[in-house]
Amino acid sequence: MSLDPARCRVCVITDRRLARGRALRELVQQALAGGADMIQLRETAGTDREILELALELEPIVRRAGASFVVNNRVDIAVAAAAHGVHLGADDLPLESARGILGARAILGASARSAHEARRAEAAGADYLGVGPVYEARATKPDALAPQGVELLRRVRAVTALPILAIGGIDAGNADAAIRAGASGVAVVSAVIGADSVAAATAELRAAVLAALGDGARS
Repeated sequence: MSLDPARCRVCVITDRRLARGRALRELVQQALAGGADMIQLRETAGTDREILELALELEPIVRRAGASFVVNNRVDIAVAAAAHGVHLGADDLPLESARGILGARAILGASARSAHEARRAEAAGADYLGVGPVYEARATKPDALAPQGVELLRRVRAVTALPILAIGGIDAGNADAAIRAGASGVAVVSAVIGADSVAAATAELRAAVLAALGDGARS
């Protein structure tokens, strides 16, 4: 199974460190108003209870907007908050185990930093792939791997038909190159969450993605 590519053109990933004191609820509402079709809750600080409370606050907002709500890393939080699914990295719970907990209808995203990891994630039941880092992304992940450029997207696209979300330093100015290299959409943090107007930044990013896609659908 794979996620409909049309449902993941723009994924906005939360980061309260970039919010400049603004409420996460407000930023998510603005991102949805700007055209985000997926919201990923990513929290690296706070207690389990605090993260769950955030998820419980955001889930109905995202669902009412007709978008998908996924939780980064935390299968338990996703279940407790009735999220649409989770996004897992290489060091998180194995995809097969997550699928067993979440069920067949849940969205299961996986990070892939190579064609090999992409093939493995698809075989394990991933619905979409987050591929990167494409560009420099130190603002949100100081320990991020060196950027691999759009060539990474080409290599991954050559081995899978799953939807690919390009991640890592993506903004409205370079999203088109990622789409042309094979991405189905983009996943962003700072370009949206750190913007003065989250809605405007999201809308600009979505317009760039759709323009690059043109009239044809892409996985």
